[in-house]
Amino acid sequence: MKSYKVQPVAAVAGRVRVPGDKSISHRSIMLGGIASGRTQVSGFLASADCLATLEACRAMGVVVERHAETALTVHGRGLHGLAAPAHVLDMGNAGTAIRLSMGLLAGQRFQSVLTGDASLRSRPMERVARPLRQMGAAILTTDGKPPVTVQPVAHLTGIDYVLPMASAQVKSAILLAGLYADGETAVTEPAPTRDHTERMLRGFGAQVHVEGRRVRLAGGQGLHGARVDVPGDISSAAFFLVAGALAGAPGLIVENVGVNPTRTGVLDILRLMGADLTVHPRGSAGAEPVADIELRASQLRGIAVPEQFVPLAIDELPVLFIAAAAASGETVFSGAAELRVKESDRLAVMAEGLTRVGVPNELAADGIRIAGGQRLRGAEIDSHGDHRIAMAFTVASLLADEPLFIRDVENVATSFPGFVETACACGLDVSRA
Repeated sequence: MKSYKVQPVAAVAGRVRVPGDKSISHRSIMLGGIASGRTQVSGFLASADCLATLEACRAMGVVVERHAETALTVHGRGLHGLAAPAHVLDMGNAGTAIRLSMGLLAGQRFQSVLTGDASLRSRPMERVARPLRQMGAAILTTDGKPPVTVQPVAHLTGIDYVLPMASAQVKSAILLAGLYADGETAVTEPAPTRDHTERMLRGFGAQVHVEGRRVRLAGGQGLHGARVDVPGDISSAAFFLVAGALAGAPGLIVENVGVNPTRTGVLDILRLMGADLTVHPRGSAGAEPVADIELRASQLRGIAVPEQFVPLAIDELPVLFIAAAAASGETVFSGAAELRVKESDRLAVMAEGLTRVGVPNELAADGIRIAGGQRLRGAEIDSHGDHRIAMAFTVASLLADEPLFIRDVENVATSFPGFVETACACGLDVSRA
């Protein structure tokens, strides 16, 4: 089992660049695979998660040429051109890949089986399967979890679906199935979630209509190959944004980060906590706005995090819990029950780790209360195989007086290959143990 040893340091500084956005990278392969013509992708995240999507598409007949680690060409097969895979599609640890694939495969003319690693096989799939079944899809889960079998059906029918909880993955799966459905498919969200699927479908030539929190599209629309420039992933940048807010002296700049407004909850929350934060716009990468983000050491204060920001920062919450440990006073996160069903139960695992390093906290069903203003003691942290837990506690070393040992860090590669090197480049002292 791989581990990190993280020594305390006083400051971070300089300029860093994080890998490409994972959500956009997944979608570039999927949409490119069912488009007509070639799709050129730059900035692709060559992580284990995204490579699982790439290999699944190859197994269904999509030719993908990799010109470099982050540059590739997808030769699309058209809306109905995918072929039956010869084997089970192993999505590794990628929740986005398996859930979006359920929607993509629901309208295919062949049977497919989706599975993943032990962590993915413990995650709920019925939230996706239920609306797809309402469209006429034949989807079987295993006690609500993977493996998932998607069987061919004669046709799908568009639905007007109201999401019971905010989820970009469920929304995206329904929209992808909607491409294969008769009539119109519409999804209404209870709160805004990331809108990469809507933006990218438009980039591939589809007509997608957004009316407030309702998204709709007509079935049968063909997609056309496009150019996709993948910006830096704000979920990966978040670890360095928080590091800069804790100890950026004179400052830490994260370059070329995607700042899609449905993904910037982490910036909103840091601003409310008093972070000294500046966004330097750089224009756009295709349909996605891009910026350099500068953070300087700040006197953070505890807040009650507004629930409307939580879906817009769901993957960034673990490292924001570390910011809360540094803030003066108490910080309360609520409306975050979705963290219970990520790669780990992130609420429980973060609470466990915070307790081990001496940060008082109180766990709730849908959130956590954290008493800030703490210096951390050295401890051994079990990340439970969750990449975001491991990276969050690496940043926590900026508050520690003794080394932190973080166990079970193999899955950091699922979202952030080169994390240790990037962390060390800005001044963190991380070594593999």
